[in-house]
Amino acid sequence: MFLFAALAVLPYLLSYSQQEIAVLLVINVLLVCSYRLLTLTGEWSLGHVVIMGVGAYASALLAKRLGVPVPLSLLLGACIAAATAAVLSIPLFRMKGFYFLIGSFAAGEIIRLIWKRFTNPFGGPKGLKRIDPFPDIDIGFLSIDFYEPVNYYFLALIIVSASVFILYRIERSRIGLTFHAIHWQDRLAESVGVDTFRYRTLAFVIASFFAGIAGGLYAHYIGAVNPTRFSVDQMVYVLVWAIVGGTATFYGPILGVVVLTVINEIVLRGLGVDTARPLIYGAILILSVLYLPNGLESLGPRLRARWQRWRGGTVMAGGEAP
Repeated sequence: MFLFAALAVLPYLLSYSQQEIAVLLVINVLLVCSYRLLTLTGEWSLGHVVIMGVGAYASALLAKRLGVPVPLSLLLGACIAAATAAVLSIPLFRMKGFYFLIGSFAAGEIIRLIWKRFTNPFGGPKGLKRIDPFPDIDIGFLSIDFYEPVNYYFLALIIVSASVFILYRIERSRIGLTFHAIHWQDRLAESVGVDTFRYRTLAFVIASFFAGIAGGLYAHYIGAVNPTRFSVDQMVYVLVWAIVGGTATFYGPILGVVVLTVINEIVLRGLGVDTARPLIYGAILILSVLYLPNGLESLGPRLRARWQRWRGGTVMAGGEAP
């Protein structure tokens, strides 16, 4: 309850530019949560941001060129992202581990090259501009302009909260447990009749659907998309968010993206060194691997264990606790 109250009050405590950052942060939460679903099967992709771009381009084109209402184009764009993942899974899931990682990178670059090569309909290197925004709501006593960051923040928050809840329920379901089983013991899972190829594909498709929703939210808020926005550089940030936050729990990647966004937008910008973000992110990643190999999500249990040991030592030194 406190969390929802804090999220409701948050945009009113921020400046206009910080409100825009808050919108992008909410969208990135969905992106990194969808990415975590894919990692449950043990496969790490370098093409997830490109899949987000598929959703962004598809939703933008449907709304801009075909006149599809934006809410519907958002869903259709996500479906196209999921369908793209289903097609890519045929060659990609013949590979595992490092080979899957490189294969996903190659597939993503092919898609980005298509966007760059074809001016019609993708806009070439410059991408698409003047993408239709979410339609305003005006029903007499209620008027909502989604051009305003605060209004779009709440719209994105509602959509992302519902999506994240669905992802959480999937992970806690029998399907999610099967994903975990494939990650840790794929041969054993196959021996008891689990079709690992089918389940890996399912994880990829579901994750891509929600990445497509994140892409659509981004496209209709910014009003422009281009191939550079979905490059491997952006994918590295998603990897850093997931690794620094931790992937053992559902909230780990969320913690990672929130903490690193705050560091970048408040600390680094405040110091005037935000252009050094890749260098600082790299340093944070190295320190995290060395001293917090299980991510920020493990910090709470570690501090609690140390506190309990300290309390135990105090009781032993001072006799029985009162």
